[in-house]
Amino acid sequence: MLLKVVKKQNNSSMCVICGLTNEFSLKCGFYELEDGTIATKFIAHDVHQSYPERMHGGMISALLDEICGRAVNVRGADVWGVTGELTVRFKKPVPLNTELVCVGKCVKDSGKIFYAEGFIEDKDGRILATARATYVKMPVELISSETLNDNNWFLQKDAVDVKEMEIKNIDYFNT
Repeated sequence: MLLKVVKKQNNSSMCVICGLTNEFSLKCGFYELEDGTIATKFIAHDVHQSYPERMHGGMISALLDEICGRAVNVRGADVWGVTGELTVRFKKPVPLNTELVCVGKCVKDSGKIFYAEGFIEDKDGRILATARATYVKMPVELISSETLNDNNWFLQKDAVDVKEMEIKNIDYFNT
């Protein structure tokens, strides 16, 4: 299903998932979609592998943690949190050097804690990995001693304006 992009979220400088100056980062851009989900397209490269031609499980987990952790912001709040629990299910190998999609959604927000789910799908709609996560809300000042500013947390304009994204398994969150 094609979904309209409502907003792009910020990138950081050094994050292993969205960091634009980290040479080992996936350099993901995160997009809030019209149905309340968040998504990114990404390509894992050889530096992200475990066995040849497969993305490392730790990188898969980090990506799913990032998408789930960002999902609460789709609701418009400037909410920060730390991962309390992350459960990842590896269903199929996540290939390198091919464009994939990662999608997340906040499924419950109960004040100090929020819960999210996410998945990675390939171009044929096969779900490669899934996650469920719990986050404890916390002010960013308690998470990091470094202040967020335009040098380390910024909106990166895309070379091509992303107006919509195709998510084949968007009904995943309704099951």
